[in-house]
Amino acid sequence: MRKFLVVLDDSTECLNAMRFAALRAARTGGGVTVLAVIPPDEFNHWIGVGDIMRQEARERIEVHFEVFAKWMRDKQNVDPELVIREGEPTDEIIEYIAEDPEIGVLVLGASADKKKGPGPLVTQMSRSAGSLPVPVTIVPGDMSKERLEAIS
Repeated sequence: MRKFLVVLDDSTECLNAMRFAALRAARTGGGVTVLAVIPPDEFNHWIGVGDIMRQEARERIEVHFEVFAKWMRDKQNVDPELVIREGEPTDEIIEYIAEDPEIGVLVLGASADKKKGPGPLVTQMSRSAGSLPVPVTIVPGDMSKERLEAIS
């Protein structure tokens, strides 16, 4: 089965990327893998404190994921899987794509803030797009829900 890989983070554009991935998966009979990456700099504390912070980060990710997963299951009949990794986001995305041969498309959300550009993840992944083994779909962060449904 072809899967859409979408990155879960705290950005507002993440919502449109999730919607698009779920809509495309539902319409094409594919699946959705949600990848959340915890940057390593969040745990540069004493070992005990770092472990607690790591666990809290995982719990926040799981709660955030469940909001999207419930919508995907209830509205799109897609049961997404969650993968949590630790490291630099772009490195972890590239490594995960290499590890999972079912990933067919990487879906990223672009920031609607024209002053700041599309966002660091879209900028970094765009630089690597030519060497990735899958296409990258960049979803505009300010695209309406109705327009997303129409194009997917």
